[in-house]
Amino acid sequence: MEMNLNLPEELLINVGTESREFAFKSKRQRPARRSVGKIIFSIMWLAFTSVFIYLMLGTVIAGGSTETIINGETKVISADNLKPALPLIVFLGVFVSIGLGLLISGIYSIFQRGAWFVGTPTRLIRYKKGVLNSFDWSQFNGKIEIRGSNTRGSITLEMSTGRMQRSKGGSYYVPDIIYFIGIPDVYEIEKIVRKRIEENSLK
Repeated sequence: MEMNLNLPEELLINVGTESREFAFKSKRQRPARRSVGKIIFSIMWLAFTSVFIYLMLGTVIAGGSTETIINGETKVISADNLKPALPLIVFLGVFVSIGLGLLISGIYSIFQRGAWFVGTPTRLIRYKKGVLNSFDWSQFNGKIEIRGSNTRGSITLEMSTGRMQRSKGGSYYVPDIIYFIGIPDVYEIEKIVRKRIEENSLK
């Protein structure tokens, strides 16, 4: 399971004399489907915002003018007099900024490289750009998802830790996730991971 890789020196020092059960570098930081989903959502967001902008300010953008009532007074909005529309422009600008931010984030995440991972009998070690994280196998809840073939596939590991997120329907719990993307021997690695999680959950 790619045990003969040239691992980063910092990672080798941390592993020390521990037995390495697997070692590899994840192809990406997160699945491409998640990045594509964010990109599609951001495009829909921007499209909706663009329609709203056209309906509200289309005439002005085309070089004409429109009237609106502010505090009981009729105001004319045109390319030469945008002051009455400033609150609306700021409001729409926020929506455009959110959409662009989501789009840029989604595109950037596609090209984010994954981390190095080493599995030992007692822990999973992740290393990327000088930052090393060590996770005891007891920190995982045993929920594992495999995609692809044994030649090249991906594994999703769900952790016992997480955070609460709010939505219109109320708060809900989102577990922390670790992704192994585009790695070989996924089924063998899954067996090792599951075995270690089960062993540590009984302690």
